[in-house]
Amino acid sequence: MLKSLLRVKPVEPAGHVDAGEPFEGSLEGEATLKRTLTARHLVMLGIGAVIGAGIFVMTGQAAANHAGPAVMLSFVIAGFACALAGLCYAEFAAMMPVSGSAYSYSYATLGEGMAWFIGWCLVLEYLFAGSSVAVGWSAYLVSFITTTLGLPFPAELANAPLDWTGHAFIASGAIINLPAVLIVAAVSALCYVGITQSAFVNGIVVAIKVVVICLFVAFAWSYVNPANWHPFIPENTAPGVFGWSGVFRAASIVFFAYIGFDAVSTSAGETKDPQRNMPIGILGSLAVCTVIYIIVCAVLTGLLPYTQLGTAKPVATALESYPQLAWLKTAVEIGAIAGLSSVVLVMLMAQPRIFYTMSRDGLLPPLLGRVHKRFHTPYVGTIIVGVVAASLAGLIPLKVLGELVSMGTLLAFATVCVGVLVLRYTRPELPRPFRVPLAIVVCPLGALACVALFLQAFQEHWKVFVGWTLIGLCIYFFYGMRNSRLAKQA
Repeated sequence: MLKSLLRVKPVEPAGHVDAGEPFEGSLEGEATLKRTLTARHLVMLGIGAVIGAGIFVMTGQAAANHAGPAVMLSFVIAGFACALAGLCYAEFAAMMPVSGSAYSYSYATLGEGMAWFIGWCLVLEYLFAGSSVAVGWSAYLVSFITTTLGLPFPAELANAPLDWTGHAFIASGAIINLPAVLIVAAVSALCYVGITQSAFVNGIVVAIKVVVICLFVAFAWSYVNPANWHPFIPENTAPGVFGWSGVFRAASIVFFAYIGFDAVSTSAGETKDPQRNMPIGILGSLAVCTVIYIIVCAVLTGLLPYTQLGTAKPVATALESYPQLAWLKTAVEIGAIAGLSSVVLVMLMAQPRIFYTMSRDGLLPPLLGRVHKRFHTPYVGTIIVGVVAASLAGLIPLKVLGELVSMGTLLAFATVCVGVLVLRYTRPELPRPFRVPLAIVVCPLGALACVALFLQAFQEHWKVFVGWTLIGLCIYFFYGMRNSRLAKQA
């Protein structure tokens, strides 16, 4: 059994690939995906995933419940950890341009057992991320319909039937979050059609979103009340509730907002000249988004006391207190509807590609590895992910979905940091179009930063995470270990 857990996939130098050229990636199985994405597409995909949930949804939750105005520091801390992990992702993605993200990188360095664990964490990350952002999208859409257009929308169809008290689920009185289900269904249909169409639509959506964010900062800045920033770090009232412990707890939550560059790496198998374009896409989107987050956090917490921002639509909530900015609230709602759509798009586009790669490795059933003959997309995985994500979005509240996303993400990032250093020593001869500078410092520091943030959330949600891990281990030991391609080749 130990031998099975530690077996690694052979790593071969990646060849140069261009649009339309089938190429067997260094971890095999990539010939059927069509390479159409450029560096511009990748940066837009990264911005599409990163700018959205953090600004329009998670910022308010983190500020109201954990960090107060110091949520700005939380984004700096999370951004620092992401920057370290981003450098490691860039080296791996340029060296091994395949579609498995952290799963594939772990398989090549740390063994099949760790690869499965990370792949299972990525399932948690993308499924729950897509669902939680869909819930935020629903809140902004309903706000736009009811307050801006003045049309009725039944609350029973705009909320999950379950609510979380902090200890148990209770009935909320609602029926289903219908808008959240519909957006997941629509985006899944778009992902089914093709990667090029998805990237094109995402580019338009990102442009709208960035314009709206610029308008928010430009026009709302003059209404900022500096008194709302005091105390900048509220006094600690409980573990993880304000004070410095709250700042770090909030950092583990807003880390959710940075998973976009990880989604970029899942598109490596469909990228032109990935040796050049993957590092640009990953690090470029991360740098742009971190600056935007800090600025928007400053404006948001300056407009309204942080205690009032704990809603699913914090930006719209802050603007509701300023009737003279009603037009801006309308623009923000439209931007949020568009922006969160792009986040759902990238999340639901990434998850089937994780399934695709794991299936091609034999760790999941072959059905998930099927690629549509016409659209060149992993269509079976797309359908399955769409159905599950729609169910979660329609039935589970945001506070539960959002809290669980970062845990899988942080472990995946930590593993990538370790993997880069391992491969430097085990395969030093491999060509590395992009190299992490000062890897002996950056890689361990990145891993430690991610693990430290993971432990912040694990203390509260360890039962859920352990349960999820046990389910994954059962699937691996009863199916994956026996059907692994490496096992059959041995």
